[in-house]
Amino acid sequence: MTRYEPTPDSISYTFGGKPAIARVKPGEPFELRTLDCYGGAVRDVTDLPSEVCTFPYLNPVTGPFHVEGAEPGDTLAVHVLELTPAAPYGFSSTFPHFGALTSTAHTATLQPPLEERVWRYDVDLRNKTVRYAARNSGLVVDLPLAPMLGTAGVAPAGGEVRATLVPDAHGGNMDTPLLGAATTLYLGVNVPGALLAVGDGHARQGDGEACGVAVEIAMDVTLVVDVIKGVPTQWPRLETDAALMSAGVARPLEDAYRIGQVDLVAHVADLLGLDTLDAYQLVSQAGTSAVGNVCDPNYVMVASIAKQYLGGAEAYGGAHARLRRG
Repeated sequence: MTRYEPTPDSISYTFGGKPAIARVKPGEPFELRTLDCYGGAVRDVTDLPSEVCTFPYLNPVTGPFHVEGAEPGDTLAVHVLELTPAAPYGFSSTFPHFGALTSTAHTATLQPPLEERVWRYDVDLRNKTVRYAARNSGLVVDLPLAPMLGTAGVAPAGGEVRATLVPDAHGGNMDTPLLGAATTLYLGVNVPGALLAVGDGHARQGDGEACGVAVEIAMDVTLVVDVIKGVPTQWPRLETDAALMSAGVARPLEDAYRIGQVDLVAHVADLLGLDTLDAYQLVSQAGTSAVGNVCDPNYVMVASIAKQYLGGAEAYGGAHARLRRG
């Protein structure tokens, strides 16, 4: 199995605008390592990101990869086979003027900025825990290890180049804990080869990533991809063994919610042969909605419906089950 390491030539801080570092074939698993969102510059709680990181070079992704056979108008299916933290600890932090519970450039107030502070989280792979330790008291709490990819995407449409910190229709920094191992991510292909890149590994993250920073950690990632020919996908979709999901990305948050719901209603209508209102009713009564990113230039809401209500209908010709089996 081919493995790709993060080097200055193999990481990127944008989706679009960079040539592929390698070509990958549908159906052939490949491995890669991602750096944490700080690019490995934060090594201790005394390392303030504003002092050790070079802005705007945050949130590096490994790639992009040219997927053979992917053309505009297709859908790229990206299945996460394995996610393993590649370091014994990760870091989180608060930033001045960043996060859901402080004033920002978009929500300006006269309150002083939050203190910049760093927390170290020790990772226990054997017991599958992540240890929270308060900085100003002796409180220690072991949280479940829940590895995920904060960022995954393809080159945007229209020749755009988007920073890896920004989520949108191309994917990007969606920061949803739902993108873990055994999940398939579906993305619309906008350029030949799709130009897939992934990164921003999290040892765990709460819904919304409220402070703007998860338990950031380098990650070993195993992926396998497929190309769904001639089937477009407007917004990112996810699939697990148990559910189908649509990610809405926008500001304000209610528009992100609406986009995800509309896309899921359309998906369910297509799969079950329902008209729009019948699908709307089913999603309204059986659906759930999880908050993804609520701190970056766009917000993310993920609409979901359990497969048990879909009568065995298979999305994208059963791509998830096929990739899951390897």
